[in-house]
Amino acid sequence: MIDTEHAFAAFDARDKSQDGRFVGAVKTTGIYCKPSCPARRPLRKNVEFFATPAEAIKAGYRACKRCLPDEVGRDAEGVARALALIESAEGRVSLNDMAAAAGFAPHHFHRLFKRAMGVTPAAYVRAGLATRAAQALDEGTSVTNAIYDAGYSTPSRFYAQSNRRLGMSPSAWRQGGAGVTIGWAIKQTSLGQMLIAATDKGICRLSFDEDESVLYRLFPNAQIEPGGAGLDPLIEGATTAIERPSQMPTLPLDIGGTAFQQAVWAELMRIPAGETRTYADIAAAVGKPKAIRAAGTANGANKVAILIPCHRVIRTDGGLGGYAYGLERKEELLRREGVE
Repeated sequence: MIDTEHAFAAFDARDKSQDGRFVGAVKTTGIYCKPSCPARRPLRKNVEFFATPAEAIKAGYRACKRCLPDEVGRDAEGVARALALIESAEGRVSLNDMAAAAGFAPHHFHRLFKRAMGVTPAAYVRAGLATRAAQALDEGTSVTNAIYDAGYSTPSRFYAQSNRRLGMSPSAWRQGGAGVTIGWAIKQTSLGQMLIAATDKGICRLSFDEDESVLYRLFPNAQIEPGGAGLDPLIEGATTAIERPSQMPTLPLDIGGTAFQQAVWAELMRIPAGETRTYADIAAAVGKPKAIRAAGTANGANKVAILIPCHRVIRTDGGLGGYAYGLERKEELLRREGVE
């Protein structure tokens, strides 16, 4: 379902980033346009929205000759063909192959894909490979078989990319943190008791009202111990993020997730302090405007509260929505950032 209020806001603002995600149809003229159409805007009551040009045509509308919304539809179809190729391929897919499947020149396809999906074609392929490998490891497949079954040409490529993206080594991931040392600390803040835990690569858990026992559940085979002086800068940075959000530092994170979760979390980190987005906004921003519920689930799967600011996401009707650590904390965090 289209979030009509979000759609009209984008339509009224001529938001080019929303092109291809829906069309706005004007009842008084019988014409449908893409969101960025430069034509004069009609009254809200005279506009309805459709997910595709085909739906607008079925409802009796015709395409605008000024903004050519059907061209955007063809762009979306091209990206869909490229995605189908990526999903069906057993290994890496070149930009030229994806562009050929989409029916565009490589440089034009690269731009279309990034606009539609929020990441470059290469980044999307890499995320897919890593996700498939992680799933195979979770299912008990050997590390070597998981690497090749996922589509990596050599183990070295997987190790290089997974260490950047996931933090822990592949075997550690499979074995619940085996071989990884996680230091933890508990600090009292103005929002209550904060648990912070980190590997040598970054923070892997930041939560409230929890103690170190949660780490034994999440990482049953890791070496878990009280953090030493090396954890102090991370504690200080996390405390600053809570007490003075406008001064929140950039801290290293060691988290893993699916490609969709990673995209959602990256979008959350783009929300400036003092601003909010709706779940529909986030779904649209990652190229999945209909996946509002999935965006909410990914939002809730955030492992490092505050640092990935999931508290800045609210419902379309202005309600706070959910928050793992209580709505009072969410409200207070937003108040500290200046959100009414």
